Amino acid sequence: MRFEVQDRPAIEDPSERDIRSAISALRSYGLSSIAILTDENGNYLQVGGGSMSCLLERRDACIGRHFRAYHDKPSTVFPDGTILAFARNKIRMQADEWFDSRVVADAFVAFLRGDELPASIRWRDVTDVLTTPVSVQPPTGEGKP
Repeated sequence: MRFEVQDRPAIEDPSERDIRSAISALRSYGLSSIAILTDENGNYLQVGGGSMSCLLERRDACIGRHFRAYHDKPSTVFPDGTILAFARNKIRMQADEWFDSRVVADAFVAFLRGDELPASIRWRDVTDVLTTPVSVQPPTGEGKP
């Protein structure tokens, strides 16, 4: 396994302590707001943000699909469409996609151990959203003689 945290050296074969410590230190407004744990097959978990405002995603390299985590208790603080800004990213989130860093750390540790990910985390396939090209339409009526 390879554990990478933004602006820090990668760790080969991280410990549970390495992961929990790094995840708890992530902040969407700080120097480190992204972490990725990748296995030998190219599958990974990634988190963006930090503390009470984390986005959790996973990649299944075997089937070539990307998933975003969600849960059964939508946030009352962050309604659908709220933007999570971190590390030059701006992600529009659904109210059920906001996670606490402790839950994220539990998922990362389960992935590290090769255990099932926590049952409280559900997964929404977002592959098509991430791979659909955005078409840029020329402005209408501008530049015409």
